[in-house]
Amino acid sequence: MLTRKQHELLTFIHERMRESGVPPSFDEMKEALDLKSKSGIHRLITALEERGFIRRLPYRARALEILRMPEAPPGPPRGRFSPSVVEGGRGAAAGGARGAKPGRSAPPAETEREEDYERAVNIPVMGRIAAGTPISAIQNPMHTIAVSPDFIMGGEHYALEVRGDSMVEAGILDGDIVVIRKQDVANTGDIVVALIDDEEATLKRLRRRGSSIALEAANPSYETRVLGPDRVKIQGRLVSLVRRY
Repeated sequence: MLTRKQHELLTFIHERMRESGVPPSFDEMKEALDLKSKSGIHRLITALEERGFIRRLPYRARALEILRMPEAPPGPPRGRFSPSVVEGGRGAAAGGARGAKPGRSAPPAETEREEDYERAVNIPVMGRIAAGTPISAIQNPMHTIAVSPDFIMGGEHYALEVRGDSMVEAGILDGDIVVIRKQDVANTGDIVVALIDDEEATLKRLRRRGSSIALEAANPSYETRVLGPDRVKIQGRLVSLVRRY
């Protein structure tokens, strides 16, 4: 069941893509729904994605695909969208910000967040990774997360959900999402996704000990595993982390 604003946004995106073949910008969506902040649009898009109505295409900012449309709008039909160019302050929600004054610019922090939403890159979440005892290897994409391009670098990236506490002293907690740059080499001291014996994946700090590779935890409760180089394949290097509160 969609809220009225979710239904309005989905309908607007559908109509715009049918007319022009491309999704509307965040500014166009904000104006169409008469919202005071693009952060409200971001929340609506996230809700539509979670409910399976749209999909954000990986590696392309603002690229949307409509997967399905609802059978009927919620409640009595409303009139056509009435665009508004009013700028608002912080605290805007799906129904608009209370107390926002027309013509007033958004605070710098809010403006920066809106720009991040506009520029965000969708990274595929490939499954779960163990920060503890190794578990299953990397899986197929589950969903995507939006990441600011400021927190990634050139090349291909993917994300994994952390399970376990072996990297807590490196600031990586159970439930965090780690963003990984895909690469098959790494320097000693890098935190990497390591595939062991082509079967188990783990998140550890890489240390080279002569001809061997040490996978080092950041928790004294866990032992360092020292393996031959033929048993370890580097799947990528940690470049960023997302924590959900």
